[in-house]
Amino acid sequence: MDNNFTGTVPESLYSCSDLTALRLSSNGFHGQLSPGIGRLKSLRFLSLTNNSFTNVTNALQVLKSAPSLTTLLIGANFRGEAMPEDETIEGYRSLQVLSLADCSLSGEIPRWVSGLENLRELFLSTNRLTGPIPAWLSGLSLLFVLDVSNNSLAGEIPTALADLPMLRSETTVDDDDDDGGSSSQDAFPLPVYVAASLQYHTANYCPKLLNLGDNGLTGAVPPEIGRLKGLTQLNLSFNSLRGEVPQAVGNLTNLEVLDLSSNRLTGEVPRALESLHFLSYFNVSNNELDGPVPAGGQFCTFPSSSFAGNPEMCGPMLVRRCSAASVKAGRPAPVRDAGLCGGDVVVFAVAFGVFVGVGVLYDQMVLSRYFG
Repeated sequence: MDNNFTGTVPESLYSCSDLTALRLSSNGFHGQLSPGIGRLKSLRFLSLTNNSFTNVTNALQVLKSAPSLTTLLIGANFRGEAMPEDETIEGYRSLQVLSLADCSLSGEIPRWVSGLENLRELFLSTNRLTGPIPAWLSGLSLLFVLDVSNNSLAGEIPTALADLPMLRSETTVDDDDDDGGSSSQDAFPLPVYVAASLQYHTANYCPKLLNLGDNGLTGAVPPEIGRLKGLTQLNLSFNSLRGEVPQAVGNLTNLEVLDLSSNRLTGEVPRALESLHFLSYFNVSNNELDGPVPAGGQFCTFPSSSFAGNPEMCGPMLVRRCSAASVKAGRPAPVRDAGLCGGDVVVFAVAFGVFVGVGVLYDQMVLSRYFG
């Protein structure tokens, strides 16, 4: 990792038959993967992220010969190629984590992903994928991280996503283990870096995440999304979503990040969101929302930028203050002499909210781009 190696991967490396983990990320390797890598029958972890490898179809065909592979991180390669659609890309029966992010791959989300029955984390962000988000993704019963952000996906958000079992559950895959811990198959043989100072050692430590941001999605935010009570991060920003923010979002009580910015949402921000006590980053800027900003819960910790670009919204942190009519409509007026959060608590709440919010948001932004 970051060794400035160049050239092709030496064939002699594939004679290490007992190798279980291999990280060659962030180097200058190029060319196609050799079929010799299929001789690494014990290989569980492979990170080739951020090199100049070519022929993604060949890579996936070759790597399926490694039967023990649980983590495959090959993003930031194969620039400008087409996403393989060949359903003969099979195998990968042990695969839990797949990253093909930041490759500028064209095509659609491929059907062969539906055969990855043990998949828990899927990163396809920063490509050029088109077409709809397929409803069959809900058949991946162990999936709890889905990042397809920064593509050109279109259509409505499928309500079938609300049926993803592990996003509906507040437990992890291995909470039912007899010993109460993660199995050896879930632990990464090498730490997975998502930032210089942030790393994961098991797949289950990653936050439960649904990132559909920066696409061309239309229609309403489906209220069924309120079933995903395990979610900690939800990003639907930079789409063309219309309608109101569903009241059901208030059911996502584990949510830490909620980004609905840069859509065409209307109506008021539901007061039900005041019950999201772990929410540390919130953004509904650049929509067509109106009415008062909720005054309870974590809302006293969010900056005015969270609501910017909604000229009909009002609140104590905004240029436009709420009229008496807004208060009569059922919104309690903020207590100005004690601070929005009340007395001395406001200083701690703001500081804690900003600290946690920035950290979690950074995690969210780098997770798929530098996963390696």
